[in-house]
Amino acid sequence: MTYDFRAIEARWQSYWDEHETFRAELDPDRPKYYVLDMFPYPSGDGLHVGHPEGYTATDIVARYKRMRGFNVLHPMGWDAFGLPAEQYAIKTGTHPATRTAECIQNFKRQLKMLGFSYDWAREIDTTSPAYVKWTQWIFLQIWGSWYDHTEGRARPIAELPIPPAVAAMGDAEVNRYRDEHRLAYMHDAPVNWCPTLRVVLANEEVAEHVEQGHEVVRRPMRQWMLRITAYAERLLADLDGLEWPASVIEMQRNWIGRSEGAEVEFQVVGIKGEEGTLTVFTTRPDTLFGATYMVLAPEHPLVDQITTDAQRSAVKAYVERTAHRSERERQAEAAEGAKTGAFTGAFARNPVNGREIPIWISDYVLMGYGTGAIMAVPGHDTRDHAFAKAMGLEIVEVVGGGTAPIADEAFVGEGVAVNSGFISGLTTAAAKERMIDHLEREGIGRRRVTYKLRDWLFSRQRYWGEPFPLIHRPDGEVAPVAVDDLPVTLPVIEDFGPSESGEPPLAKAREWVELADGSLRETNTMPQWAGSCWYYLRFMDPRNDGAAFSKEAADYWLPVDLYIGGAEHAVLHLLYARFWHKVLFDLGHVSTVEPFHKLVNQGMILGATYHPITPRRDERGLPVVFLPDQIEAIGGDRFAVKGSGEEVKVQWDKMSKSRGNVINPDDVIREYGADTMRLYEMFMGPLEQSAPWQPEGVSGCYRFLQRVYRLVFDERPEGDVVRELAEGAGSERQRRLLHRTIDQVGERIDRLSFNTAISSMMIFVKELALLDEPIAREVIGAFLILLSPFAPHLAEELWRALGNPKSLALEPWPAVDPALLIEATWTLVVQVGGKKRAELQVPQGAEKDAVIALALAAEDVQRHVGDKTPRRVIYVPGKLVNVVL
Repeated sequence: MTYDFRAIEARWQSYWDEHETFRAELDPDRPKYYVLDMFPYPSGDGLHVGHPEGYTATDIVARYKRMRGFNVLHPMGWDAFGLPAEQYAIKTGTHPATRTAECIQNFKRQLKMLGFSYDWAREIDTTSPAYVKWTQWIFLQIWGSWYDHTEGRARPIAELPIPPAVAAMGDAEVNRYRDEHRLAYMHDAPVNWCPTLRVVLANEEVAEHVEQGHEVVRRPMRQWMLRITAYAERLLADLDGLEWPASVIEMQRNWIGRSEGAEVEFQVVGIKGEEGTLTVFTTRPDTLFGATYMVLAPEHPLVDQITTDAQRSAVKAYVERTAHRSERERQAEAAEGAKTGAFTGAFARNPVNGREIPIWISDYVLMGYGTGAIMAVPGHDTRDHAFAKAMGLEIVEVVGGGTAPIADEAFVGEGVAVNSGFISGLTTAAAKERMIDHLEREGIGRRRVTYKLRDWLFSRQRYWGEPFPLIHRPDGEVAPVAVDDLPVTLPVIEDFGPSESGEPPLAKAREWVELADGSLRETNTMPQWAGSCWYYLRFMDPRNDGAAFSKEAADYWLPVDLYIGGAEHAVLHLLYARFWHKVLFDLGHVSTVEPFHKLVNQGMILGATYHPITPRRDERGLPVVFLPDQIEAIGGDRFAVKGSGEEVKVQWDKMSKSRGNVINPDDVIREYGADTMRLYEMFMGPLEQSAPWQPEGVSGCYRFLQRVYRLVFDERPEGDVVRELAEGAGSERQRRLLHRTIDQVGERIDRLSFNTAISSMMIFVKELALLDEPIAREVIGAFLILLSPFAPHLAEELWRALGNPKSLALEPWPAVDPALLIEATWTLVVQVGGKKRAELQVPQGAEKDAVIALALAAEDVQRHVGDKTPRRVIYVPGKLVNVVL
């Protein structure tokens, strides 16, 4: 007997929609619980079975918390701006909005098929004008603020103190001074320019496009930047109170990269004053006596000025070479030991010993990190050592304690200063302090804390993104668009690609760009990150036309109690969202310091790919891989290529279209139903761990749900009918089994151990079937409530079949009776001579003598003891009796 899951699931999905069962309303009299998914980018490929894993987990928690009396906010929306839709538009001529709407429709269809309990009345789309308006408004809050380091918070730009000398120079200089201090500012930044796509790529996007064969070069471009570095210390410190995975916390800390040390000033020989001063930051000021050369980033503004005529051609060629390499490539090479560079012909004076040391350029120094200049101490830095060896530069030992000769290997640990003048003989820690005191006393350096974190390059030369709500006046002033005139919407254009020079697509819409007073609109657009930085806030109050969200909604719903999503967002999305949240906190718009209290990263669901037993390559030189539809099982865990019979081995990889190992949830739901798919994805293993997609596991969960169906329905010739169930609370055995299951399932949902919660329910069904007695209706009803977060459609159907007129979605979670968790008896193992001979049920509370007597009287024990007198009897309370002969 099989149940009609298609009819059941369609019926209950319609019911939930019609009755708005999961609609959330602000209710100060009830405790709230805000459970959030990392909302998806609606791609053209739709969902594969890996996507719903996290969505199923949040849905289980949302349904469970409602039953526990919480007012649950569980929304869904679309992170819909992005490069794929724009590239599709360039390729096909289809407007990105049209393509995006098609993709959203498909994604929403797939999500609704799975029965997720989202409040669809709160659905948002980051590309909709109603959403863009408030993204632009938040940007204006950032642009209209500066960071007061004395108070440690952002303040409105109108409160920025203006130095009298600047004020005396007039409004233009005052405006320029303010612009230099804003949290959003313009800067000539080196960017990753892709000539093929004619777009600027974020650093994190470069590797993907290089793998696709796209050229990426570094070039300067006027860009909007967000001053996230002002928040570096707070972004670090506030990690301490979060319930996040330790690995994510560590990645955030490493990305921010706090370092303590000193800034040191080196003077270029032959150039006096500030013009010839090179400032470096070092975490090891104790090694200054060992600085034997300097290295500048090829983009450093002093390179052209200090390069001698004899070295100019070599330096120029090296700078041009570097321009065609991404920062990621340069960093990767640096990690392996940089060995390329060019000598500028110039020298700088080491400020502690007066020695003139050569100045080189090398692409292992990046302009965006620190000052773009380093002092090189090859005796005690691995990269500097590799460079010095390659270029034949001097290596000096200034820290003792290494085991290998300094010419062969850098000693990077701590030890005792040697060959270091006034700090010789001091330990590393003491030498650092003495050196920093010396630098400050002599006016050639200062104590400093720096961060690896860089300001956020926030503009893109793309069409499909939020326009900046800014206007460039004829006099050069940048002015905001009035809030009443928001949103600034995208103009309708036919050519979505940037020009070859990098001018954004919006620049082609002259009627849109040029305003009546001669002002020009900003033609860059915001990155996709903009919409995802604050969507959790809009979900709280999505239909508010007068504000991004009300203070009442923010005070009630924040912070997000549980946030589940992929580990690929462990750094940037979370960091950017935290930054925006802290700005809004400083300005009084939100009342919580952090947006997301608890974070969980679900593991990946892996798909199968098939490889020859002996690896080989095809005519293109690529490894031979067979797609799943080319493979057939040949017994056990063995597989072969159809037709040829060549045996292959299976390998589990991340699901991707290119590997041909994607499983479409539509196919799984068509064959087994949404409840089975939900149950299987949670039963595969711990939520945070990756696991392979196993079709036999899907069918196993399907069979379990069939057994659940048969607890309520009996098969008859005329059709399925509800079984005759006993009235009342059930026998003691049934109630003990039920309450043990209630206790286990609730506790395991609380700690997101969904696979073990499902195991408990499977055991319940199995043991219930073994009871030779009528099953009580109340027992089945309580079990269906436990099952409903996992398999909501079937649970609703069976609940209704038991005679309950209302949906079980808001039924209270069954309470555990602690007395029923205490078993009436316990299992005693009886050994004779250390070997198990019997297993007995002993009444709870039985005294030692009674337990021993019961053990000795057991038939199997007497058979092995015979007429012998035990030398002693060992009793382990609550566990065993061992009879020693």
